[in-house]
Amino acid sequence: MPHFVQKPLSQPAAQVVPAQAVTLHVNGQDRTIQIAPWTSLLDALREYVGLTGTKKGCDHGQCGACTVLVDGLRINACLALATVYQGRKIETIEGLGTEDNLSPLQQAFIDHDAFQCGYCTPGQLCSAQGLLNEGRAQTEDEVRELLSGNVCRCGAYTNILSAVMEVLHDGQAIVDNGTLTTISATAQ
Repeated sequence: MPHFVQKPLSQPAAQVVPAQAVTLHVNGQDRTIQIAPWTSLLDALREYVGLTGTKKGCDHGQCGACTVLVDGLRINACLALATVYQGRKIETIEGLGTEDNLSPLQQAFIDHDAFQCGYCTPGQLCSAQGLLNEGRAQTEDEVRELLSGNVCRCGAYTNILSAVMEVLHDGQAIVDNGTLTTISATAQ
């Protein structure tokens, strides 16, 4: 039986990845990184910028775990090439609030127990913030529809809806025995 021995290469292999400098404006700061032109925004944020709050779920744009805001609008970072977003305002979960100063949505998620395992929470929060920024949703059905691209495997949808509705209606929404009710201005 023949015996084969792999000999080391006489020279190191040439660099295959043509890296280029890309400057992303993330959470109010410019970050210059060296990446291949086909690097997704999700991988750039997680692997090169070090912001791991944005999650990689399906990597196919179907679960919403990678949702970030670009110029205030929501996108799936796994489907976006990082080079395309130079000069745009990118906001991740790390930019929505701080531990000492939570955004209204983050506080509402806590108040309504709108997360269980927490994996989808960054994408849910960014998507909900984008929904608020867009100003297209007022009703429960509209919020459900516009958040339908974000999957929660734990099934915390009713609590997520309650949290978003509270912020959407400036605290004038309550949950009573599992039913979301908007408090009318005349009832106060």
